[in-house]
Amino acid sequence: MSAHEIKLEVCVDSIKSAFAAEEGGASRIELCAALQEGGLTPTVGTLKTLKELPFTLPIYCMLRPRRGTDFVYSEEELQAILTDMDLLRTHGADGFVFGALNTDRTIDIDKCRRIMERSYGLPVTFHRAFDLTDQKCMHENVQMLKELGFKRVLSSGFRQSAAEGADVLAQLIAKHHRDIVVMPGAGIKVSNLEEILTFSRCLEFHASAMDTAGEEYSAPTTTRMECDVTMGKQDIDPYYGTNVNVVRKMVAIANAMSCR
Repeated sequence: MSAHEIKLEVCVDSIKSAFAAEEGGASRIELCAALQEGGLTPTVGTLKTLKELPFTLPIYCMLRPRRGTDFVYSEEELQAILTDMDLLRTHGADGFVFGALNTDRTIDIDKCRRIMERSYGLPVTFHRAFDLTDQKCMHENVQMLKELGFKRVLSSGFRQSAAEGADVLAQLIAKHHRDIVVMPGAGIKVSNLEEILTFSRCLEFHASAMDTAGEEYSAPTTTRMECDVTMGKQDIDPYYGTNVNVVRKMVAIANAMSCR
């Protein structure tokens, strides 16, 4: 299939998950807060702590100040994003993940340009806001993102999962792989990874590699207190983090595919 290494980026929202990704053989992490909300901007404290510990993977930080699938940001929200970006860069961020749209679901060129200017040369990934844009314009939009300076586009191929959108991802990768990395993400599991890699011919992919994504069950990574008080709706569900065994399995599959 490929003579090149196929790299795994793991999205994490805790220090424990970051180390599980590293131990399992991931190539990079996307550091977020609140993955159950789709991933929000991480705290500076989390990034700074990882950078001060013996942690070796590149860390790309999510820039997303709130939940919501609109990705339409006010000027005040953009100022908050830019401030977070400055702080995260100062404390060692190796790259960023961002996406902004207009109300008509076109890419917000102005806000993207301002983010790229503030990145000071660090690589930036355009995230799955791409999947909310018009599929008929997908090639033009990828070209536009490349011209703006983005190094990667994270996409599920305009579907709920990368497995469902694999045909579209294959088209995007075939056309643009020399200019920009199109990185499949969303719903990638050990059970469907080989099919996605084979069909898309991607060189990088993105997964959370959580306990629930693997074949082996493991206990939640936090203890649920038995009481009548919760801090939010999501506290009703157990919190699962990145599973080192799931990462290992994914990396093993990717390595085997790299040699084909």
